[in-house]
Amino acid sequence: MKSTLIENGKSLALVASLSAVGMTMAFGYAGPAAAQSSVTLFGVADEGLTFSTNAGGKRQYALTSGNEGQSRWGLKGTEDLGGGLSTIFTIEGGFNGSNGTSTQGGALFGRQAFVGLSSNNLGTLTLGRQYAITYEYVGIFTAGGSWALTGAGYGAHPADLDDMDGSQRINNAVKYKSPTFMGFNFGAMYSFGGVAGDVSRNSYYSAAVSYANGPVSLGAAYSMARNPNYSVFGTNASASTTASNMSGPVISGLAGAGSLETAGVGGSYQIGPATLAAAYTHSSFNSLGATAVTGINSAALGKTAVFNIGEVSVRYLLTPALMLGAAYEYTAAGGLAGRDGARYNQVDLGVDYYFSKRTDVYAMAVYQMASGYDSTGKKAVAVIAYSTPSTSNRQLISVVGVRHRF
Repeated sequence: MKSTLIENGKSLALVASLSAVGMTMAFGYAGPAAAQSSVTLFGVADEGLTFSTNAGGKRQYALTSGNEGQSRWGLKGTEDLGGGLSTIFTIEGGFNGSNGTSTQGGALFGRQAFVGLSSNNLGTLTLGRQYAITYEYVGIFTAGGSWALTGAGYGAHPADLDDMDGSQRINNAVKYKSPTFMGFNFGAMYSFGGVAGDVSRNSYYSAAVSYANGPVSLGAAYSMARNPNYSVFGTNASASTTASNMSGPVISGLAGAGSLETAGVGGSYQIGPATLAAAYTHSSFNSLGATAVTGINSAALGKTAVFNIGEVSVRYLLTPALMLGAAYEYTAAGGLAGRDGARYNQVDLGVDYYFSKRTDVYAMAVYQMASGYDSTGKKAVAVIAYSTPSTSNRQLISVVGVRHRF
């Protein structure tokens, strides 16, 4: 089928091609500056068998989607405006391959939806729903943010409270990322809260810097989220504007916090086929009770709940197609209302084999052990991120699956 568009008296041919590498749609016209534009269809289909030793007190077996990489589809494009300046956009939606439903609360493009300008000399400015800069600059050094069941989030830090897994998207966001100069790059983001008459409510801002030179990569980031129950944890289409959006006992008792501050640093060093990585984050839920949340009555009004998380990991390429990974994560929560804070010890293990650049099979396992008292004031139970909480202080989740990129 042929389609012809008329623009400025000249014809624009629309060409669609399907190949083994994927599907790409290209749009182009012969204008005064011979500018070129392109649109690419991309995605991931990921399915696996998941087993949990304790999901609400019972063993659980399930067919699950988006484990190693969340199942998704999207369009991304660019138009060359000349002089090193381009227009860019991405619209991307998640889906559950097991039942065909949309993820991210049912939003059509819940993963990302932004447009912007990119300059070789000045950097990139984008506007819309986007990943947080903290994940892009520090989360890449964590197992959960790079290889350990990143799609499902199981390999993330407890409740992914520091967003190192990149599970949270920021709405109404303006993001800037600089060009790389002598290995250095920096970025900043601001999100408008959207509350009339109160510019700070539900707002979010962050800044980050990275450095890469040879085998060494480093990153640091800071973020401040006002009313985090709504500005960070409540950004999906189905999120509540009055009740708690912070699920799980790790942080659910902190939904009334007035703000959430997170600072993180990370780095990696490559030695031949091995990559060693480490990351540390400090998160504080400030002014508990300052945000009105239905059903949440903090036992420590005005106080601050602190989480310190450290992680070390290693990835090893046994062959160019076979990756082995291991990580250890330790989370220490500050105590509230006279109780000792929770402690979470977690181990991530994984094997990933690539049949090709687009298709791989994987086997991953996450084990967690908890102690102390959680944010609800009860004895802490193991609760691997985005899973059904255990009824004991231990939990193991394992997944075997296949992933295909297109």
